Amino acid sequence: MERKITSSISIDESEIEMQAIRAQGAGGQNVNKVSSAIHLRFDIRASSLPDALKESLLCAKDKRITTDGVLVLKAQNYRTQEQNREDAITRLIGWIKAATIKQKPRKPTRVSRAAKARRVDAKKLRGAKKSLRGKVEV
Repeated sequence: MERKITSSISIDESEIEMQAIRAQGAGGQNVNKVSSAIHLRFDIRASSLPDALKESLLCAKDKRITTDGVLVLKAQNYRTQEQNREDAITRLIGWIKAATIKQKPRKPTRVSRAAKARRVDAKKLRGAKKSLRGKVEV
């Protein structure tokens, strides 16, 4: 089944490897018996994504990406395996979609001459006010 990321980019679910594991944390007797958490593995290099997108994903400073270029997600927010599976896929799609957005380059700006003058004037006023706080001479 194809999962749409953008209008032109989609990934096939066969590229996503999912494994059911036991969830961590409190949950009573159920947590020890049922494998409801999902371990999602997505090989970025072997995927059908465009090369430019693969590079931006691999360059991302994300501790979930292994040295082999595999993204490992763990979904255990829900009690059922199906909900965790859907949550893991949704998080993967959101992560890839965020990488498609290009940030505008920042244009360096300078402080205007008038703003510098206002700052210096305010400093002089504060200094004058503080100089009046000295001891009173009789």
